[in-house]
Amino acid sequence: MRIAKATQAGRHRKAQALQWLLTHSKTAKLLAVYRVTTNRGAKTPGVDNVIWRTDRQKLQAAINLKRHGYRPRPLRRHYIPKNNGKLRPLSIPTLHDRAMQALYALALAPIAETLADKNSYGFREGRRCADALEQCFNCLAQRASAQWVLEGDIKACFDEISHDWLLRHVPMDKQMLKAWLKAGYWEKDQLFPTDAGTPQGGLISPLLANLTLDGMEDALEAVAGRRDKMHFIRYADDFVVTGASKELLEQKVKPALTAFLTQRGLRLSEQKTVLTHISQGFNFLGHTVRKYEDKLLITPAKSKVEAMRKKIGELIHSAVALRQEELLRQLNPRLRGWANYYRNGAAKQTFGKLDYYVYGRLWRWLKRRHSNKSKRWIRRKYFSATPSKAFSVRLKAKDGGSRVLSLYHTVSTRIERHIKVRGEANPYDPKYTQYFHMRRCWLWRVLWSNPNPEWSPKPLDAL
Repeated sequence: MRIAKATQAGRHRKAQALQWLLTHSKTAKLLAVYRVTTNRGAKTPGVDNVIWRTDRQKLQAAINLKRHGYRPRPLRRHYIPKNNGKLRPLSIPTLHDRAMQALYALALAPIAETLADKNSYGFREGRRCADALEQCFNCLAQRASAQWVLEGDIKACFDEISHDWLLRHVPMDKQMLKAWLKAGYWEKDQLFPTDAGTPQGGLISPLLANLTLDGMEDALEAVAGRRDKMHFIRYADDFVVTGASKELLEQKVKPALTAFLTQRGLRLSEQKTVLTHISQGFNFLGHTVRKYEDKLLITPAKSKVEAMRKKIGELIHSAVALRQEELLRQLNPRLRGWANYYRNGAAKQTFGKLDYYVYGRLWRWLKRRHSNKSKRWIRRKYFSATPSKAFSVRLKAKDGGSRVLSLYHTVSTRIERHIKVRGEANPYDPKYTQYFHMRRCWLWRVLWSNPNPEWSPKPLDAL
């Protein structure tokens, strides 16, 4: 909070001194190791094949987080498939390098949040995809809203960021930053240099990418007036820009974006950057945003629905020898997680169609397992554990009783409107501490009362 306060006041020397104090704190080092060893990549080693498993190893790792004499190891290169069939390079640092990045990210995050664009939602605390989609709704839902949208995408954003720009503008220890950027990567028993970009497997890379792209909103506002209905929404390197006319987006907004990105060594993807009328709709964060006459609907994108159906179909098809309980334990988390992601839009009809598809595949699975049994026998065995006749099984509980495990119906997911986070809200600003506490505890859904006389209940719109 002191770093954020110094940054807001323009006292950059003070913020730099506080950053140094934080990165040499024993508590911060312990927290950095904790974050590295509790995330999803904790069991993925780097080029040294070292994994911290025991508490003694983790404590010793925290003690070894020292700036003096530190030299990062090369990154381990790994490729993951993309939806278009291509491969995305993933560079994985060692656990020690990840812990050092997590330590310096603790000191860089307050500055990044203070300097961030108001309508930037990716890789930020207290913000998520639903906030970006709600901002799209706010900008496009009215009858007099903008009719044209520029769908923007930055080509290989993480791989092409200019190192010189980062070293000149990122407010952190330049020696540490340069060491991470120039570490190189190890592939096929050969060391390759890294002349541009930040590793996608690094913990500090999302912060560096956000700091690189922050200021894009101000650059666009400088070329557009109030009558142009220009609004900017960004999530990571995907963004949309609304405008009153196609000419505005082509002749003013797109050149301004190109000039802004060129300074940072980046460029727009010509294939993915397109101009779209709102009546035709556009895809953003796995959703389709489209206006039907005067009504704007945000629905699950058809490609994402097809991908989900394919995953469910492959899972059920491969479950030849699985018991009903095991199949349900694999299906339910996937269905529940997918439904929760899309529950803030107009997805009820999509949920119903997905449930129908799942039941069709399950029935084919059952007919294949019991080809010589009647439909009545299959229903009695697999659909009779609940009064609703759902695909379910009765299990024995630890207390000697029984409980029912049934298939999750995505159509039962409650559709509810998301309340967007305030654009100026900063989790490191003391005056927003209670605000983010309410959002984390789901208290922002209802009118909140507190015996503290300084805080009065506010309506949902104010939260």
